[in-house]
Amino acid sequence: MNGLDPRIADALAHLPDYLGGHVLVSIAALALGLAVSLPLALLAARRPAARRALLGFSGIVQTVPGLALLALFYPLLLALAALSERLTGSSFSALGFLPSVLALALYSMLPVVRNTLTGLAEIDPAIRQAAVGVGMTPRQALWMVELPLALPVIMAGIRTAAVWVIGTATLATPVGQTSLGNYIFAGLQTQNWISVLFGCVLAAALAIVVDQMLALIESGLRLRGRKRVTFGIIGLALVALGAIVPALHSRPTGYVIGTKPFTEQYVLAGVMEQRLRAAGHSVTRRDGLGSSIIFRALAAGEIEAFVDYSGTLWANEMRRTDRKSRADMLSEIKQYLERQHGIAMLGGLGFENAYALAMPRARATALGIKSLADLARHAGTLTLAADVEFFGRPEWASVRDGYGLSFRTQRQMSETFMYAAAASGEADVIVAYTSDGRIAQQDLLVLEDPKQAIPPYDAVLLVARSRASDAALIETLRPLIGAIDVTRMREANRRAIVAGGSPDEAARWLSGEIAAKQSP
Repeated sequence: MNGLDPRIADALAHLPDYLGGHVLVSIAALALGLAVSLPLALLAARRPAARRALLGFSGIVQTVPGLALLALFYPLLLALAALSERLTGSSFSALGFLPSVLALALYSMLPVVRNTLTGLAEIDPAIRQAAVGVGMTPRQALWMVELPLALPVIMAGIRTAAVWVIGTATLATPVGQTSLGNYIFAGLQTQNWISVLFGCVLAAALAIVVDQMLALIESGLRLRGRKRVTFGIIGLALVALGAIVPALHSRPTGYVIGTKPFTEQYVLAGVMEQRLRAAGHSVTRRDGLGSSIIFRALAAGEIEAFVDYSGTLWANEMRRTDRKSRADMLSEIKQYLERQHGIAMLGGLGFENAYALAMPRARATALGIKSLADLARHAGTLTLAADVEFFGRPEWASVRDGYGLSFRTQRQMSETFMYAAAASGEADVIVAYTSDGRIAQQDLLVLEDPKQAIPPYDAVLLVARSRASDAALIETLRPLIGAIDVTRMREANRRAIVAGGSPDEAARWLSGEIAAKQSP
């Protein structure tokens, strides 16, 4: 791949894993959805009350946003896995595949149920009477007469369900399922529009190909053309095997590293992955996990290492609002993680990535704003933009109540668009990250926090209970402790976002800087 744009090279390198994971979870979800929907629809076909209830339930599921439905299954399955562990001594993974399959299967129900009921209802009553007239039982009439006649309509519902499942599967990335959504989520965070385009085009192409194969089967059933049905089935089999087989061969095993859904996390995970691979270990990545999901995944041993932040652990996991010195805070966090979850905190990486409210410098100067206390006097006329989870975090309540902040408008958006909103003037204030290179790049002023409403956010390296005594992992990652200052992290973040860059390229640069710093 020499000579290729590094973003294209990275996208192609991940293609077998991402496409294979996407196809596998889509097939499993569609198969489960059909296995549940078709029998329920057949049972409800001649029962008006059951018919209404089934259609109502399927319709309600469709009103739940796909990402929310996927996320809701994770804590449910995590609780069931813990219960299974206590009762039987065995558990299962609540991350990735299982919650994705269950949520997507529910999403596939409505078109299958609706078309099955419609197809059966539209059969001419005279045909049913004729079937009874020749001595068929109701069950025989259903299987031998009604279903074959309704099959083309049912197939149309299956086509719709398949397209919905393939499209919605791109949202499975935040719950740990590898899919084409990995391209999209990572690309949005790093402004790598080639990656976003890869994910969108491949997901659309996959949906179109599958839809056309199912259309061939549908027309074959309608026209009684066996060749069309055969060609459609063979086409689907080739698509499935062509995507899944390369993924099985390329899928790594070994240590599992997790990331949250923002640029810095992808870079740091890349540094850890490079070190582990250089030491001869294989690595699996679970990218783009939400803050609460990734910590619970670490506590459950479903991921084995990731970088978190002291302020997040203090406020969100420990539910602490008091303020202590940085050293005391880190000491208490370390003790809490070991005592409550068996998690080992290897130490800080050497920089802080804190939440901070920031403004374009020219705008802040014009209004005479230097601190959050100054901001409170003007907040009623300003718009605040934050990432998608900030307004639900304890830090926001602490800042809002500590300074009496009341903004004219509060908007939630991806961090990529948050910084873009500040640059375009659509947001007067944004919730920035202090290690982000875009602060200097866009000449943003980080507002002072004299009341220290926002706690310190030292980047700390965490290892799950299952790997806390793994000497190979610990010794490979320990040299990262104290090795990354905020200047290098900002530069790595900038390199990951600027045109022609990528998180992997930035990780390689940062690894080189660490090696140079540590060489005698």
